[in-house]
Amino acid sequence: MPAPQIPARIRWAVDFMDPQPGDHVLEIGCGAGAAAELICSRLETGKMFAIDRSESGVDRTKRRNEAAIKAGRLTVRQIDLATLRVPVKRLTKVFAFNVDLFWVRNCADEIALLHERVLPGGAVHLFYEVKIPEKVPDIVKGASKALADGGFRVAAVDNRVPPVVGIVGRR
Repeated sequence: MPAPQIPARIRWAVDFMDPQPGDHVLEIGCGAGAAAELICSRLETGKMFAIDRSESGVDRTKRRNEAAIKAGRLTVRQIDLATLRVPVKRLTKVFAFNVDLFWVRNCADEIALLHERVLPGGAVHLFYEVKIPEKVPDIVKGASKALADGGFRVAAVDNRVPPVVGIVGRR
């Protein structure tokens, strides 16, 4: 059976995030596991912790990334970000794709948890596939404000590859 394809939007977002061999990465909302596959393929001494509230998302990520789990590069858990206790105490990068939490509701507790765990110089990368271009300003404004209110410096907003917009908060 051929390996599942990685969508271009996920490939672009991971390339933009530029995971390094020693990074410690948290993915929020791992879904089908495509981003975890790409990120883990770049890790050598680093580790990835992927979470999803959905049992099916966790199961799909585990199946797709069985080798990375066996190699000790990937841990996958069914959990909500609000109740997360990350085994990797110090993260260099956080990755989320289409996690609306960061722009549609108050997420101060979740951002505070990330701020506590991300090392100085590390970053939170939030990506959204935008099917309605008129929503881009609301997404950028909401996610940027949430990150800034939580102590992150919003370093980049990038939508060169429509329909994806990326917001990066640096610690």
